[in-house]
Amino acid sequence: MTKSSRAARALTRRALSAGAALLLLSGAALAQGAPILIKFSHVVAPDTPKGRGADKFKELAEKYTNGRVKVEVYPNSQLFKDKEEVEALQLGAVQMLAPSLAKFGPLGAKEFEVFDLPYILPDKAALRRVTDGALGKRLFDKLQSKGITGLAYWDNGFKVMSANKPLRMPADFRGLKMRIQSSKVLEAQFRALGAIPQVMAFSEVYQGMQTGVVDGSENTPSNMFTQKHHEVQKYVTLSDHGYIGYAVITNKKFWDGLPADVRTELDKAMKEATTYANEVAGKDNADALDEMKKSGKTTFIELTADEKAAWKAALEPVTADMAKRVGKDVIEEFQKEAKGGTQ
Repeated sequence: MTKSSRAARALTRRALSAGAALLLLSGAALAQGAPILIKFSHVVAPDTPKGRGADKFKELAEKYTNGRVKVEVYPNSQLFKDKEEVEALQLGAVQMLAPSLAKFGPLGAKEFEVFDLPYILPDKAALRRVTDGALGKRLFDKLQSKGITGLAYWDNGFKVMSANKPLRMPADFRGLKMRIQSSKVLEAQFRALGAIPQVMAFSEVYQGMQTGVVDGSENTPSNMFTQKHHEVQKYVTLSDHGYIGYAVITNKKFWDGLPADVRTELDKAMKEATTYANEVAGKDNADALDEMKKSGKTTFIELTADEKAAWKAALEPVTADMAKRVGKDVIEEFQKEAKGGTQ
């Protein structure tokens, strides 16, 4: 048995044991009037858009249910790492997650990878038309068969590129080992730039950069700053080439088993927490960018119009190449909704 197989089996055993215990506790809670426990696990710092959104949901959920629900938030991969958390949710070891949208491709819902396509979103208004529209709902429907219920889309922001060399033109990426989430679209993106994509858990990226296992990565300013990536990366290019967002999801069996009135109040809490999380995302990223600039540890590069055009030209084939995987119809629907329903 390989090391990865042993790790997977250990996770399964751990999650099954935790899930069984939680189901028993939930049943006992309902019977005895004790609070229903929701474990909300995520992989980023508390002072990021996702972290603040999770904390806001905890506050509102406990308030609106008058203490009938207790929410425990576990940030910074305290419970499960990137590759483990979705399986842990399916097995019932946790009740809520907010994984990045890229996580659902490896799960079999490849259509979610449309969000990873480079330069597909011009701005946040276009994004909101997609997530609040028919496609956003249809994508969530695809998770039901996997034991997952989608609750909300949360923003982080647009991505920048970091490395230990200036990244101004596509040729500058050649041969660099760039960290990615597990996503075929992101893999294709970096290969189109001549880089070598390296899948790595978010919690391991700082050390990977520090030791040279990876040369750079893409992420939002708030994620980079809270994980101190700017301390081990000499350059950041303000490329805004892609988007990172999250889907707040829950274990379907757990959610369906809640009393209807409790579920109604949790829906209300989630709606308000979503508005809050999306509002703070822009400010958090702007503040993080300012703080990284003030630190003086990283040089920030603004692309000229010609340089950005070269990036777009180099990355344009990725959308066509990924159409078979993601779905040409999904890409076209996404582009149509992003433009406001017109082609």
